[in-house]
Amino acid sequence: MRYLIVIEKSDTGYSAYSPDLLGCVSTGKTREEAESSMREAISFHIEGIREDGLEIPEPTSYSSYVEVAA
Repeated sequence: MRYLIVIEKSDTGYSAYSPDLLGCVSTGKTREEAESSMREAISFHIEGIREDGLEIPEPTSYSSYVEVAA
């Protein structure tokens, strides 16, 4: 499956989350570290969902940029 993740700058590095996997978050000192850490977090999150016998959420989020006059 392919999940959208959002990576945001923080005071201490970067944080990441997936809109399709509530409660699944991660951090890193760099964007690359946050992305790698998030990949591991998603795998762990999905493993927990499976162990609980729940349905794994289908990816439904997408991203897009819009241009506006600034």
